[in-house]
Amino acid sequence: MDHLPRFTAAAVQTAPVYLDAAATVDKAVSLIHEAAGNGAELVVFPEVFVPGYPYWNWTMNPVQGSPWFERLYLSSIDVPGPHVDTLRAAARQAGTTVVIGVNERGAHSLGVLYNTLLTIGPDGELIGVHRKLVPTWAEKLTWTGGDGSSLRVHRTPIGPLGSLACGENTNTLARFTLLAQGELVHTASYIALPVAPEDYDMAEAIAVRTAAHSFEGKVFSVVACSTISPEIVETIAGGEEAVRTLLGRKRSALSGVFGPDGRPVTDPLVDEEGIVYAEIDLTRCIQPKQMHDIVGHYNRFDIFQLHVDNRPRGPVTFTAPVAEPAPATSEEEEHQ
Repeated sequence: MDHLPRFTAAAVQTAPVYLDAAATVDKAVSLIHEAAGNGAELVVFPEVFVPGYPYWNWTMNPVQGSPWFERLYLSSIDVPGPHVDTLRAAARQAGTTVVIGVNERGAHSLGVLYNTLLTIGPDGELIGVHRKLVPTWAEKLTWTGGDGSSLRVHRTPIGPLGSLACGENTNTLARFTLLAQGELVHTASYIALPVAPEDYDMAEAIAVRTAAHSFEGKVFSVVACSTISPEIVETIAGGEEAVRTLLGRKRSALSGVFGPDGRPVTDPLVDEEGIVYAEIDLTRCIQPKQMHDIVGHYNRFDIFQLHVDNRPRGPVTFTAPVAEPAPATSEEEEHQ
């Protein structure tokens, strides 16, 4: 490749229209066009942006939270489906690559939800559907884990692109799997997490993880995090002042773009809503690799080997094709 891409990336830090998929998708469409109008060729949204994050898992016991799980399920989306088509059309009209987090309903089971990242190309094609491998802590009450089939780097006009959701960016082997496929642009989607233990600074944790991946892999990372809107506080906390206080904690969100030296390309956005824009020049990934290329000369593959099972995993495997029921004959129909 003689000429590596140079482009503007946009990291969106905002809140969804909580538990309203259609309205949140409309908001995303508006933000895609806004970012593209400002020159962005890559627009990254937060984790499970459509239609929001199950904060009740942290503020209620599982019995209290069960009706909320049903509400989230009914508000979630199908992939493929009409909401995805709307996002695809927006990416195509704007001519930009889009990465966005959604709650995806499993097609095989009424009740399965996945924490999913969609990657949409500038031509509107859905090129990636990554399901979070391991839901974190209280999230296990909501999401089913994905499989290794979606740990893929996609060849896009802006370069080789890989994506992980929130805590997956702590998983060294998942990150290495993307780097080993030639990833140069990494997207990391997060949610604001004011409900973590008191000594946990979510903004700092996001910055540490993002800097680590960028520095280790000599790649650019675009990180997008959601915010906590008054609507979310009102929905989850109601009249419980302790929960209101918890959801109002600061330093729970950070978004920005980090370079291959591990430093922010421009000042990250902390807690406030907005879009962070930054210029990405992939030629900056070359020289640092001469010192440390952990997927090349700075490794010992005769000593270390990573085996990744990337087969899709379904709930059942049949040894022969499952026949569809034969259509009823006219005689059988008369007896029905």
